[in-house]
Amino acid sequence: MRALANGPDSWIWWEWVGDHLDDIAASTREHVLLTAVSVGIGLVISFPLALAVRRWPALSLPVLWAAGAMYAVPSLALFGILVPVTGLTRTTAVIPLVTYTLLILVRNIVTGLDGVPRDVRESAAGMGYTGTGRFLRVDLPLAVPTILAGVRVATVSTIALVTVTAVIGQDSLGQLILDGLNRDFRTPLVVGIGLTVALAVTAEVALLGVERVVTPWARRRR
Repeated sequence: MRALANGPDSWIWWEWVGDHLDDIAASTREHVLLTAVSVGIGLVISFPLALAVRRWPALSLPVLWAAGAMYAVPSLALFGILVPVTGLTRTTAVIPLVTYTLLILVRNIVTGLDGVPRDVRESAAGMGYTGTGRFLRVDLPLAVPTILAGVRVATVSTIALVTVTAVIGQDSLGQLILDGLNRDFRTPLVVGIGLTVALAVTAEVALLGVERVVTPWARRRR
């Protein structure tokens, strides 16, 4: 019955939601922005790292080890290290979020490129494709499904992690969750969690749609 009630003690107090729609929308926009910026920067960093690993296999262990070590550091610890240097800024929020994408993205890019069949590469070479041309026209398109799978995982995990940036004052859906916890007030807590899950599901579906559009041959092969 509490879930169906409509007051300060209910799970959702709709009057409060209606009075705070602008704040909720602003937090949602900032959440999406932090996610997009972090995953975008992570992809920009990961791609050359993955190419370097493929070009010089000896780099594989140190690069993946370093990415794994950064992934294992708790976000609150990173915030504690960064705040004295970068302050309570968006930069302080983005740096840890970017580091957590690197292990996922580098691994998937390398796996996708390594998964291109040898006979396909040989056929491409026989058709005159070499170097950059073969990479752009053969290797990269065939690796796209695996790369996008990594982007999906990185995006969904980043959407969840963005909520933690509320502890350093960054506006996001985490602010609603933190507000609900601090005041023992269920409505902002439920709204924050619900919208975070909705963003994650939306991102997953949208990226699956992008994959289907850019890799029609994979769909036909199934």
